[in-house]
Amino acid sequence: MAEQIFETLFRVEGMDCASCASKIENVARSLDGINDVNVSVMSGKLRVKHGPSADLEGLVKKIGKLGYMASPDRSSKGEGLDGEQDNSHNHSHDVEHGPWWASSKAKLTIVCGLAVAAAFAVATIFPFTDPWGYIAAMTVGLVPIARRAAVSAVNGMPFTIETLMSIAAIGALFIDASEEAAVVVFLFLVGELLEGVAAGRARSSIQALGELVPQTALLLQNGITSEVQASSLNVGALVLVRPGDRLPADGVIVEGISAINEAPVTGESMPKRKETGDTVFAGTINEDGQITIEVTAAQEDNTIARVVKLVEEAQDSKAPTQRFIDRFSKYYTPGVIVFAILVASVPPVFFGGNWSEWVYKGLAVILIGCPCALVISTPAAIAASLASGARRGLLMKGGAVLETLGKITIVAFDKTGTLTEGRPKVTEIIAGTRESEDVLRLAATLEAGSSHPLAVSILEKASQQAIKVRASQNSRAVAGKGVEGTIDGINLFLGSPSAASEMADIPKAITDRIEVLNSSGNSVAVLVGNGEVIGAIAMRDEPRQDAIQALQKLSDLEVRAVMLTGDNARTASAIAEVLGIECRSELLPDDKQKIVSELKSAGEWVAKVGDGINDAPALAMADVGIAMGGGTDVALETADAAALHARVMDVPSMIALSRGTMRNIIQNITIALGLKAVFLVTTVLGITGLWPAILADTGATVLVTLNAMRLLRWNGIEPVR
Repeated sequence: MAEQIFETLFRVEGMDCASCASKIENVARSLDGINDVNVSVMSGKLRVKHGPSADLEGLVKKIGKLGYMASPDRSSKGEGLDGEQDNSHNHSHDVEHGPWWASSKAKLTIVCGLAVAAAFAVATIFPFTDPWGYIAAMTVGLVPIARRAAVSAVNGMPFTIETLMSIAAIGALFIDASEEAAVVVFLFLVGELLEGVAAGRARSSIQALGELVPQTALLLQNGITSEVQASSLNVGALVLVRPGDRLPADGVIVEGISAINEAPVTGESMPKRKETGDTVFAGTINEDGQITIEVTAAQEDNTIARVVKLVEEAQDSKAPTQRFIDRFSKYYTPGVIVFAILVASVPPVFFGGNWSEWVYKGLAVILIGCPCALVISTPAAIAASLASGARRGLLMKGGAVLETLGKITIVAFDKTGTLTEGRPKVTEIIAGTRESEDVLRLAATLEAGSSHPLAVSILEKASQQAIKVRASQNSRAVAGKGVEGTIDGINLFLGSPSAASEMADIPKAITDRIEVLNSSGNSVAVLVGNGEVIGAIAMRDEPRQDAIQALQKLSDLEVRAVMLTGDNARTASAIAEVLGIECRSELLPDDKQKIVSELKSAGEWVAKVGDGINDAPALAMADVGIAMGGGTDVALETADAAALHARVMDVPSMIALSRGTMRNIIQNITIALGLKAVFLVTTVLGITGLWPAILADTGATVLVTLNAMRLLRWNGIEPVR
């Protein structure tokens, strides 16, 4: 019988970068009984698959020796692969996330700083205590650093930042630089603390999305409301949402009309009017009317929860630039140690240099070579950008996607539901034997209760004009032609011009107008009553409000746009003319895929934007597939990226954010390597020493992190520069 496999989730405090994650992963994999390990820096979690004999207490202790605090997550069910639950490892308390100054890193930094200050004060009053006071102060900070270096070395990572720090600090003692060694250790701890604070900001920016969902909800059962935990709501449950309340779940309005403020989720400043049948999202705010919603997703599956999960996964997947820097760092760090040894030994051995002076310079080179700033330069920017994008409904699945978006040279859009609303709207009412208001009233009455898209558009227009609609008598659909019924004793028919012409002569003026409307992409329904043409109604799937502006922004970014649609040439051309976009029509899914392939072969970087279903082949073929939609499963799972709030402007926004991110990464790498190069030269020339060396490394790390965090302020189409 195969060994039962369990899964346990740990929260890890103090894990701030990819280097931290690598150390924790190596330790976890070294233990017997651990089958698989997944470390998420962004969520601060460690997930392990293990057998029943795995020593999870030992894992927690080993992680503790690395300088991190791990605790089993109480929300983790530890479910075995055979379906049984294992709760034996979930008895510990969660790691508490308080203010930064209450963290273990902050406490160690404060204690070390106080020890250095005390050593300085004592040495000033009692000079004979120098260097022992500084050695004691250095030991306060160095012991945990050296312990982490040793644990990492035992687990196959000998060239860590902690190793470099330990070598430099201990080496400084042998050349009578104890005062500098103590300050260097303190500055290193300050740098780590600041890095953790900045990383925490990036982490909390996306996790704050999850906090938008209220803890409780008003469950409606048999006309009676009761307050329940929002997490207990099942699909199909009815929930009452009062004015001013946040929505506790994704759902559909089944009763009531209200303005819904979606700004917390989408960033939209204006509330949207929602009524029966409209979709609403958890975390949004009900502004002014009481509504009842039917829950369409459990809490763990609502749009916000899925976005948070997918963004956490995306932030843990590495961009090509990051993968290159990670590989580079593996050779860079031992290379720095070799170079430092050469600096310390070659001048004294071959040129008669002073050993103390050149060993001092070699130790400074080790500090300058700490790769903190370089290692964090890319993931910090990627994490901040993905978090900023997610808060505005721009979901990009990983650093590779984010990086590729900046290279896009042409965007291929689907038409229906992407560039257009995806549902027809009444564009014109033509009066015949009756006025236009009567035409709309009679047509709406005839269509009352129908769910056909054209019927819905007519009923929506009547509602906008406050026309009261009552059910018609004997209303029925006429297959392939239209709908007929009796209203106020009048036998009515509403259908296509060709079907209507069989029942009545259509006046030339109306026929001419229909031809004009058809040529501009409209569908026209003619209303006939007792053998006379009462009037006609034109409808068209209109472009989204932001489509023209978005296409102009793409042009400003020097990105071409083309529309690929399966719609007929006449309708497609009419919409393309309004939008000012190149158009290819009457295409099958395979045709769209072929066109995308041809564009790529011609050297273009192609993004395909569609609904994630009938565009699947083209989405897969494109360099980046972008799904348009309100957070549907298909939209989230089939494409590389998703515009969750179905705004065309989201496409140029993604490209602009990507380009801004890549500029930020280049700035970060320049800062990291530039400062190191400057201080390397000044150190070898004897101008600077240990203090400036560690300040160069700590300063570069802080500058790089703060520069990356600027991306958290991104709030629209224009990138942070």
